Amino acid sequence: MSMSSDGSQGSPKLSSPGAQERRVDRVLQAQSSVDGAGVVLKRVFGFSAGNSFDPFLLLDHFGSDKPEDYIAGFPWHPHRGIETVTYLLAGKVAHGDSMGNEGLIKPGDAQWMTAGSGIIHQEMPQPGDEGTRMEGIQLWVNLPARLKMADPRYRAVEADEIPLIRKEGARIRLLAGDFEGRKGATPDLYVPVLYMIVSLEPGASVRIPLSASHNAAVYCIEGEAEFGGTKLKAYQLGHLPASPGTYVEAKGSPGLSSQFLLIAGQALGEPVAWGGPIVMNTQEELRLAFAEYHRGEFIKTR
Repeated sequence: MSMSSDGSQGSPKLSSPGAQERRVDRVLQAQSSVDGAGVVLKRVFGFSAGNSFDPFLLLDHFGSDKPEDYIAGFPWHPHRGIETVTYLLAGKVAHGDSMGNEGLIKPGDAQWMTAGSGIIHQEMPQPGDEGTRMEGIQLWVNLPARLKMADPRYRAVEADEIPLIRKEGARIRLLAGDFEGRKGATPDLYVPVLYMIVSLEPGASVRIPLSASHNAAVYCIEGEAEFGGTKLKAYQLGHLPASPGTYVEAKGSPGLSSQFLLIAGQALGEPVAWGGPIVMNTQEELRLAFAEYHRGEFIKTR
């Protein structure tokens, strides 16, 4: 059941002769960083971006062939006021949380965790069965003020539960949102968003509809592709802000396959008070959250 102020989840129609293509207004280069207990990663955007990608707060691309770059993981830590979305490309990640959930996500799997009023969890990367490579993407989605203190929930989504849509030269894995009459694997989101992982063969193209009011971005995971006339290489993101443009066309480069993440959602337009793993609307709410955590009163639902 959708609980967003903008409950529309239908894909815009592209049959209108007046349809406009969405253009990239700026390109960000992912920056090397270290988080958790020493995990080496690429931060695509985060705190320093302000509210530019509303309703999205943070995007990290983590991955390495060296276990020492990730094995320390993300030990027990709190979250409140957000959702975290993890999609795994290689290796494994073990999850545990204060609600008693435990699981292991593998390549092609995802987890969608709603922190809501408060959750304490850990995410511990591991090498895969076929080598030492571990790689994935984590996205933070902000929750609106009225849902900051919603009950937390955790959903593990296995690879075969994520719709795979095949088009000429393209494979689209639809984790959330709608595309060509198909619904994503997580239809009942608090904040309805579009989340898809697209693989393009060399020279292939695919047209993806966007609601004119939605803030969107494309992140190139590997290879290179062109979006709205702008070429992106691996570790680059193109921002596609809300505009009259109702679609974006992705074009793969000749001789080079590519993979990219596309996200889109209605901006919340609310103030953001951000302190590490907790995101609220006011500094007072933030202060209270940390005070409750240190007093052992953080968890409201088990």
